[in-house]
Amino acid sequence: MKSRAEKAVENHRCGYNCAQSVACAYADLVGETEEQLYRVTEGFGSGMGGLAGTCGAVTAAVLLASLYAGEGIGGKSRPRTARLARTIVGEFQKKNGSVICRELKGIGGGPVLRECSGCVADAAELLETYVFEEEEQ
Repeated sequence: MKSRAEKAVENHRCGYNCAQSVACAYADLVGETEEQLYRVTEGFGSGMGGLAGTCGAVTAAVLLASLYAGEGIGGKSRPRTARLARTIVGEFQKKNGSVICRELKGIGGGPVLRECSGCVADAAELLETYVFEEEEQ
């Protein structure tokens, strides 16, 4: 059986954007369908609507952490969810030098810090380490 990180990278190879690639690999663990998460994350690819802002893979990882840890309206989960989000973003930044798509891709003449498929794999691995660590991979 493939790991979910491998599934996320395969999704990217099959034409999913970076956010869709990550989100769809974990849909069942957050109680959503792959179709629903594909639609929800469609605008997050290429750094939010193609504007090369925050990496879509990281955005999807935070979305999944929120869906997994969040308790809904009236719940007390916000501090835990925020902590997970900070950890995911911070660890991704530490590993790759940025969470900004244009910087990761080297848009504008800078060095390429990480290819998109690598960002997808990194976001998935962070999810497996910090969010879904007790779930069946």
